[in-house]
Amino acid sequence: MKREKLSSLSLTFGDGLPILWLMEIHFTPEVESRLKELAATSGRPAQEYVEDAMATYLDDLAGVRDLLASRYDDVLSGTVAPLDGEEFFSSLHQREEGMLRQHKNQ
Repeated sequence: MKREKLSSLSLTFGDGLPILWLMEIHFTPEVESRLKELAATSGRPAQEYVEDAMATYLDDLAGVRDLLASRYDDVLSGTVAPLDGEEFFSSLHQREEGMLRQHKNQ
């Protein structure tokens, strides 16, 4: 089965001068089919859906990175104390067992 190129993304970078860069994206046949169907039923080009999805993903990823950097700064400054992972999961497991026992006795 021959795959056709569904979309190209226009990306800009550089010293303030926009440079367009085309990127070919390959999808599984199932995703490609769903994207084509969505584009056909909505009248909106598939490329716009791909661009929107990537822009949202990159914004979300930047937000997560900012959050992690902020939390790391909080740990370094002593604002928050790090948790020992093994102690936390042990405590979580004990609380879960207690809740299950309580539920069983009701």
